[in-house]
Amino acid sequence: MEPLIIQRLRTEAPSPRQQEFFLSKARYVAYGGARGGGKSWAMRRKMVLLAMRTPCLRLLLLRRTLQELRENHLLPLQSELFGYAVYKKEERSFLFPNGSRLTLGYCDADSDLLQYQGAEYDVIGFEEATHFKEEWITFISTSLRTTKQDFRPRIYFTCNPGGVGHAYIKRLFVDRCYREGEREEDYAFIPALVYDNRVLMEADPDYVHRLEALPEHKRRAHLYGDWNVYEGQVFEELRNDPAHYEDRHFTHVIAPFQPPEHWRMYRSFDFGYAKPFSVGWWAKDGDGRLYRVLELYGCAQNCANVGVRWTPEEIFREIARLEREHPYLRGRRITGVADPAIWDASRGEAIAETAERCGVYFERGDNRRIAGWMQLHNRLAFDRNGVPMLYVFRTCREFLRTLPTLQYSRTQPEDVDSELEDHIADETRYLCMLVPMLPEREKSPQTVRVFDPLSEKPVTYVTRRQERNYK
Repeated sequence: MEPLIIQRLRTEAPSPRQQEFFLSKARYVAYGGARGGGKSWAMRRKMVLLAMRTPCLRLLLLRRTLQELRENHLLPLQSELFGYAVYKKEERSFLFPNGSRLTLGYCDADSDLLQYQGAEYDVIGFEEATHFKEEWITFISTSLRTTKQDFRPRIYFTCNPGGVGHAYIKRLFVDRCYREGEREEDYAFIPALVYDNRVLMEADPDYVHRLEALPEHKRRAHLYGDWNVYEGQVFEELRNDPAHYEDRHFTHVIAPFQPPEHWRMYRSFDFGYAKPFSVGWWAKDGDGRLYRVLELYGCAQNCANVGVRWTPEEIFREIARLEREHPYLRGRRITGVADPAIWDASRGEAIAETAERCGVYFERGDNRRIAGWMQLHNRLAFDRNGVPMLYVFRTCREFLRTLPTLQYSRTQPEDVDSELEDHIADETRYLCMLVPMLPEREKSPQTVRVFDPLSEKPVTYVTRRQERNYK
């Protein structure tokens, strides 16, 4: 009997978007965006076609967890490759008649990376790529190499908005913002919507209606593949609208300007060595509104969430230099706030003491997390005129890169996932707690003395509103 895979290849009709994915010649190809676009099938079929076409190819197909791998790829492949490719259970791989080998893998923790150290693959596929941390993707990608003269190694990604790798995938394939060593021509993004998946639309027409019925933000992410909003995003209210940089309405990001001399200046600080440190400088206007005017972020080049390993003294000397020389800060009195942890002297000189030796001073911050996040949410809220209580200069790129990517913790639903790049958010939180927004209290009715000639009592105490009835 003819193997199932041969039967299916004769009858399958990929969607136009899936065909585009299959035919792309880019070194890095991402496919997806919205839910229901046929990503899993496209990835699985591309891997099988490559293995069948090119002899002795080494392919690796990954999902984050073993359970996901089993349900989405192992079981379907066992079914359709039966009688054609031999499954090696101990290696979790399929051996094709032409010598190609398709290995199924997972990576759910740093320790899982060890199984890929020293391995070599001609093709790698990351299914649901935004579920993988950036450092996991970059490490596993170092296994991409080939000795074949007539074959170009490549990596395939399928993805939806959201997940720990959201910022990395969005930067490369949606924003197309490249760092040193990354070439724009190597990357291709093929967006797909549920409407592109004819098979699903015919088999389950109600699926699209379920997506259309979602709340606005989820609908934008799941139905339309909007990478600016996604499920689990903490600060989904953050808006960056270049059309309003000058008038400052319904945007948090604005054009830079010289802070007036009478505005108070602040410095917020989150220490890091192996992880990035973060310094933010802020101005506060007469209405209590905060403006992030400048930042110093100690992140290694081309490595998200990896610190530059500056000593405390190096950090504070650079802070002192900027406050002497930068036109926003020069000659200004600056109030600093930092995590109370920098006053810990149990292992030698406290970091705060090092700061003071360099002429940089801080107040102890209130590091209550949930309360701090709520203060930040309160400041990001727009009033009826579209004016928030916190603005960010468009030049503060690291704030704008990291804050939108933060997600809620899976174990503490009201808290930010601290495994993500939250250092800028933390120092912002310290400042928000230093200058909190207090809820407006309903004022007690003001009473006045009123003389009523028709009353037997000579004086009556009434509220201002009641006073109108006496006139």
